[in-house]
Formats: sequence, C-alpha cells, structure tokens
Amino acid sequence: MPAPTKFRRRRRPAPKEEPFEARPGEAVVWTDGACRGNPGPGGWAAIVVPADGGEDIELSGGDPQTTNNRMEYTAAIEGLRALPAGSRVCIVTDSRLMLDSMTKWLPGWKRKGWRTASGEPVKNQDLVRALEAEIERHAEVRWHWVRGHEVGAEHAHKARNDRADRLAVAAAAAAA
Repeated sequence: MPAPTKFRRRRRPAPKEEPFEARPGEAVVWTDGACRGNPGPGGWAAIVVPADGGEDIELSGGDPQTTNNRMEYTAAIEGLRALPAGSRVCIVTDSRLMLDSMTKWLPGWKRKGWRTASGEPVKNQDLVRALEAEIERHAEVRWHWVRGHEVGAEHAHKARNDRADRLAVAAAAAAA
C-alpha cells in the first residue's frame, strides 16, 4: 500500500513592493506593531507626517497582554485619530494581514455577518470596526505596503518604517 500523500499549500509569490511616494496634500501615517510572545506584551507605533510638511508626530503605546496583529491595527487607529477629520491620508504598513483585511476582506466579512470564508468569527473585529470608523472620518484613506525590517542605504526611503518598528518594540518592552 502506498504511503499517504501530503498535501502542500501552494506558496504565493512574495508581493512586489512598489516605491512609496506621498501625494500633494496628503498626510502619511507609518505604522507598526510588535509583540514579545504572541500573545504577550505588545507595543504599537505610528509616525504621522503632516500634509503641510510639519514635524513628524511619533505616537506609541503598549498592552501587557495582546497579539502582534492587535498592535498593528491599534497603530493605524491611533495614527488616524491624530489627524483632523476630513484629512487625505496614506497609511504605510508592513502588515499584509492588516492591509488585506481593510482593502480586500472587509466587504465580505460584513456581508457574512462578520464571519470569515471558513465561517469562523473575524478575529480582532473590535479593532477592525474601530479602524473602519476612523477611515470614515477622513476624506480619503489609501494604503501602501512596504517590506518591513529592511535597513541600510538601499532602504533609506523606509527609515520611518524602521523607526516605527523601534518605537513599537520599545513600547512592548515597557508593557512587559
């Protein structure tokens, strides 16, 4: 009798990172979340770059018992809350889960009564709803994904992503 075959998930090709460029009149929110253990003490950070070219605003905080994904959502929520209603904003994230949940999956979740394709309740629904409410406060919110944790001269354009990571890690350590 032949050995049972193992089914392997097909790996999706790594997403292509597009160069980031802020648009005129658009604020930018660089976000990141971190967790020491998952779940465990976590931290979030948002760096708000005002549309008028003013000084960056660095925000961060932590939670003694959370997950990395909750911290990613919290960073985006808090970054948007720091901006006046009606702003035009780009959220820059290294979280594919947050990006896909807000740009692809949200309409289906709502249509299915906040259930996933497999019928399970949507995780972190409280934060997804809060983020959706913050998005609705603004004139326009677009999303941009960057590959995280890349440093060096060739990644200098992502210095704020690296800074957000360091702030989130520090907030997670402080929450422990």
